[in-house]
Amino acid sequence: MVAVTGTNGKTTTSRMIAHIARTQGLHVGWSSTDGIYVDGVLVEAGDYSGPSGAGRVLAQPQVQLAVTETARGGILLKGIGVAWNDVSVFTNVSADHLGLHGIDTLDQLAEVKGVVSRITRPGGWAVLNGDDPRVLATRGAIKASPWVFSRDPDSPAVREVLNDGGRATTIIDGWLCVLLPDQDADPLVEVVDIPMTLAGLSRFNVENALAAASAALAVGLPREAVVAGLTSFRPDPEHNPGRMNCFGRGDLTVVVDLAHNEAGLEALLEIMNGVRRPEGRLLLGLGAVGDRQDDLVEALGEMGARDADVVVVAHKDGYLRGRSTVELDELFRRGASRVGVADVASYPTEVAGLDALVAQAGPCDVVGLMCHEDRQGVYDWLAGAGFSVDGPEELRAKVRAAHAS
Repeated sequence: MVAVTGTNGKTTTSRMIAHIARTQGLHVGWSSTDGIYVDGVLVEAGDYSGPSGAGRVLAQPQVQLAVTETARGGILLKGIGVAWNDVSVFTNVSADHLGLHGIDTLDQLAEVKGVVSRITRPGGWAVLNGDDPRVLATRGAIKASPWVFSRDPDSPAVREVLNDGGRATTIIDGWLCVLLPDQDADPLVEVVDIPMTLAGLSRFNVENALAAASAALAVGLPREAVVAGLTSFRPDPEHNPGRMNCFGRGDLTVVVDLAHNEAGLEALLEIMNGVRRPEGRLLLGLGAVGDRQDDLVEALGEMGARDADVVVVAHKDGYLRGRSTVELDELFRRGASRVGVADVASYPTEVAGLDALVAQAGPCDVVGLMCHEDRQGVYDWLAGAGFSVDGPEELRAKVRAAHAS
């Protein structure tokens, strides 16, 4: 059993681990914010990132490996649902859901999420983000052995964990490598050959790949399966719906991502910039769930207005959670005004916002949408408007064109 927690990257990392295990031929069940899956088939839709998700996966008789996405809300309201796990993954901690259920600070949020690593069995492995100090601090409270991942091979976290007999996964000369104490690095695969990294462009997905590879090896999957899984898992609606999905129509690109907080928006903008040619613009559809704190919504408005050439609000009517669209518009616009942007149009749905952005986009522009509510509706609209899914080769070509220019 592998349990994955953190603020960002939980779903992608969980899906990657499950895909690697399926590459090895195992029967895999996993729970996530999208539902319960067994061997890649959705058996029950809904948000199952809480304890009921773990229970439903473990109730499937054919499952040999269970991968559970474990979110803050489920832990606080209902617990984890299992007494232990064999391997845990703690991706990161950033501002999200603060002010709810008595959790007001990042330190408190890290304490809650750290429960997942604290119940990892003594003979197991706790996979920790060595670049996040709050995550790394969990190392002092775990019974399992530490396995850190870091984009920096010279990270103090990597050195300390290896000196204490743990393991690490990092990037050396463009290769994803595994480090064991007193041994040479084992280069598994070049980062550019991992489709989820978008030709190495997405540092957030590089971290997700490091975490997934660490967990897969820690749970006992063979090296060959890890390499095969990492190189065959794609950033498209089939393998990773709603996370950094790229679509193209001629030279126009649309990027669809959950991006539900500041870190998520930063990752979305990173990808948008990475595939944008110098003559192109960035057009962004902002959105937020209604129970986010005022300062978070304002921060999203400020980031979007600062880093995109055109910004609009595309509302999520089913996720207002007591707010009105007028309130959210005011918060987004207040944030945008801090960087001198006064004109922020508002649309009632994600599809309407996307439609408006694409209508004013030029040939080399990049449109990004924070999509949380109507993912299928967005996919259907894109297909009807003549867009097709960008595969790894198309993405590589766009990245090369952007950098060559």
